[in-house]
Amino acid sequence: MKILVTGAAGFIGFHLTRKILESGNSVMAIDNLNSYYDPVLKEARLNQLKNISKNSGIELIFEKCDITEKDKIDKIFANYKPQKVVNLAAQAGVRYSLENPEAYMQTNIVGFLNILEGCRHFGIEHLVYASSSSVYGGNTNAPFSEKQSVDHPVSLYAATKKSNELMAHTYSHLYGIPTTGLRFFTVYGPWGRPDMALFLFTKAILNDQPIKVFNHGKMIRDFTYIDDIIESVMKIINKPSISDKFFNTKSPNPSSSWAPYRVFNIGNSTPTSLLEYIDAIENEIGKKSKRVFLPMQPGDVPETESDTSLLESWIGFKPNTSIKNGIKQFITWYRDFYKI
Repeated sequence: MKILVTGAAGFIGFHLTRKILESGNSVMAIDNLNSYYDPVLKEARLNQLKNISKNSGIELIFEKCDITEKDKIDKIFANYKPQKVVNLAAQAGVRYSLENPEAYMQTNIVGFLNILEGCRHFGIEHLVYASSSSVYGGNTNAPFSEKQSVDHPVSLYAATKKSNELMAHTYSHLYGIPTTGLRFFTVYGPWGRPDMALFLFTKAILNDQPIKVFNHGKMIRDFTYIDDIIESVMKIINKPSISDKFFNTKSPNPSSSWAPYRVFNIGNSTPTSLLEYIDAIENEIGKKSKRVFLPMQPGDVPETESDTSLLESWIGFKPNTSIKNGIKQFITWYRDFYKI
């Protein structure tokens, strides 16, 4: 099988591409290798993928490309002829969307449109794309279910991800393209993003620097380990969305459609307080942090928790890695990668 993965040098994209190669499938990998965070980390991930391809003999084609470059995207679809597409390329981060909103509109909206058009014109069997738990916005009815409304985003990032779901539904309806949106809940693990809490806290604690604890620590997150995310995505890739024959247009269910369209939460369903999370990091490192308590940041939400019953019924799997084990794996990787 030939699979196109966008954002392949990113955190989730790297792990997914590695898993696809290890499963014996060819990958067309694209990434713009931008400087939102350290490109050295992205290059290191990419080198890992190239080594896996070389040692296994499984084809990996990489092209440095931004999904906003329509002509390049069209050529990649035409030349590579993928059967399935996983779109993980996006401008990530809730807080950065306050500083650079244009980047989110270009990559997350214009770029995603280019991917949809490629799927439309080149007969793609299944489009899987990254959404986010951020779409739940101001909703406080936890655990969050795909059947709930997501009409009240509290950040532009969340609004672009909700827009992706709407755009995907339109193409599923108009052109019969099976699309599946994945609402990831606070993904963490080895090779993670340097702008996320686990990476920031680990680096600061090891270097005797203070950590910023927002909302005075009164935050709860559904932390989800990367291996559980990848296991879920791999199963979903191989199970394209289908029309819901029981869909009621008079009382529409937001999680499905008459079109071949689905959205799924992918979370651990074990909400953990931020202070517990920091305690677990300290315990694994063997060192206490210097905590600076700050107010809630604009665009953030105090709590997330996933209802994954739809995911479980669809693929027979749900994330289950404990915080303790997940953090241990990350810190082991961090010490090795940075030679600490």
